[in-house]
Amino acid sequence: MAPRQEPSFRESVDLMFNRAAALMDLPPGLEEKIRVCNATYTVRFGVRLRGTIQTFTGYRSVHSEHMEPVKGGIRFSMGVNQDEVEALAALMTYKCSLVEAPFGGSKGGLRIDPRQYDEHELELITRRFAYELIKRDLINPSQNVPAPDMGTSEREMAWIADQYARMHTTDINSRACVTGKPLNAGGIAGRVEATGRGVQYAAQEFFRHQEDKARAGLQGTLDGKRVIVQGLGNVGYHAAKFLSELDGAKVTGIIEHDGALFNPAGLDVEAVRNWIVSHGGVTGFPDAAHTAKGTAVLEEECDILIPAAMEGVITLENAHRINAKLIIEAANGPITAGADDILREKGVVIIPDMYANAGGVTVSYFEWVKNLSHIRFGRMQRRDEESRHQLIVSELERLDQKMGDAWSLTPAFKEKYLRGAGELELVRSGLDDTMRIAYQAMREVWLSRDDVPDLRTAAYLVSIDRVAASYRAKGL
Repeated sequence: MAPRQEPSFRESVDLMFNRAAALMDLPPGLEEKIRVCNATYTVRFGVRLRGTIQTFTGYRSVHSEHMEPVKGGIRFSMGVNQDEVEALAALMTYKCSLVEAPFGGSKGGLRIDPRQYDEHELELITRRFAYELIKRDLINPSQNVPAPDMGTSEREMAWIADQYARMHTTDINSRACVTGKPLNAGGIAGRVEATGRGVQYAAQEFFRHQEDKARAGLQGTLDGKRVIVQGLGNVGYHAAKFLSELDGAKVTGIIEHDGALFNPAGLDVEAVRNWIVSHGGVTGFPDAAHTAKGTAVLEEECDILIPAAMEGVITLENAHRINAKLIIEAANGPITAGADDILREKGVVIIPDMYANAGGVTVSYFEWVKNLSHIRFGRMQRRDEESRHQLIVSELERLDQKMGDAWSLTPAFKEKYLRGAGELELVRSGLDDTMRIAYQAMREVWLSRDDVPDLRTAAYLVSIDRVAASYRAKGL
């Protein structure tokens, strides 16, 4: 018998779409319209660096314009190619639909290793790439809004926003052309942590439901649960930090490009992060066992595995050796379609990428709205909220004086109750609400239909149904 062939990332996304679409009653033409990528623009441009002209190749793919603008990150990586960008754009369509962010799906990429260039060179390259996209309306507040992704950060987003403003000097909404910007360039509080925070909220919501935990062979709360994180970049770091510091989870393994750390007693996430920043990797970290073979730790026994680096890390080759009860896909496409089948047969519950890492696009939506409204969240109501709370506290204190020592307000309660919600608190509240509602939509389909074997299929069903409804409303 011939060995099963590993599907590509693009094929995995299509296979998962087809699996869900087969359970729906969509007209064949509409199903095809939703599945295919609308357009992909390939650009090759030159930048004079170090005395010579270097040519770079970049992509911007638009998967679906059932809603506009379309939304999706820009990644800088040598692995960027058209198939990858189109697959990621498709995932963005389904992701935005699932969390009810009013965007279509898009994605961009530049084939470059950003570590090979200094900051000034990267700025020249980024601005030229942005120029090529902006002049074709592939970056535009009302048509196509990028965000950070692998290899990019708020720094690159600030350069792109400035480049757009230079080319559209009378566009009052120019800052809304891109999200994930620094706070002092039109960004929003909580955006840097947003994807990792969303992973935390996804885990919290899963653990609120007894039936869901039982399907994964788990019980209790997140407190004390063993967690292994693959990739301690922005997403993995924040997810690990929040789950360990705020929920009491125990991060026993951290996998990076130069190997992995493992400590059954738990790792200090902040200390590991600081070591990586200082030393460029986990090698030499003093308080844990180090192995150069990171995949070995990926297969260690744990309660929760969080792949947070890149696509295709759990495959047909290693899926049967995974020893996690619950996998939360913080990265895009970390589990191939073939591996997904194996894990499901083993009884592993997977919280899918299109939901688990949707925190980034959710808070990007808040940032886009902030840029269009030209006002910081909380600016109008925060002090009014505090003054209303003060009225209640003052009245309670008056009653307290009349009743003597029978009872009194604690200082901690007063401080917390009197503090009005600022932008960060409002962003976190909106993200938490979004993640809860989206999970409940998925689990309702998962638990109510015998032909829906997992949360991933349920997520696709919810998402595709909403996209189809949008197209029908347009008259298709």
